[in-house]
Amino acid sequence: MHATQSLYEQLGGEEMVTKTVNIFYKKVLADPRLRPFFENMDMNRLESMQRAFLSTAFGGPGAYSGRDMRRAHTRLVALGMSDIHFDAVLGHLDGTLEELAVGKPLRDWAQALTESLRKDILGR
Repeated sequence: MHATQSLYEQLGGEEMVTKTVNIFYKKVLADPRLRPFFENMDMNRLESMQRAFLSTAFGGPGAYSGRDMRRAHTRLVALGMSDIHFDAVLGHLDGTLEELAVGKPLRDWAQALTESLRKDILGR
């Protein structure tokens, strides 16, 4: 591990982001607290956007060109998404990375990057 490498590079690049998104959404959709937020959503599109977003957020190539986090989650906030749900998502992300044998320092980095978006995602 080299200190100048991005989280994206240290996690394993595009292949790892794809695996992460696939496993993550299986966990999210299996969670009764979160599943209702994803009803009637185009999951293929959502997974594609999530891969692009994570690649950008983790310092990978390309640029995320979707809506900003506040606008992207407005509908979910209107449906009642709160800190409880955000915490559940953080837990599923950490569990996914742990399942993929990502070490704790990198998981903590991913958690911190995600946590930094809490206010925007929850519309505060």
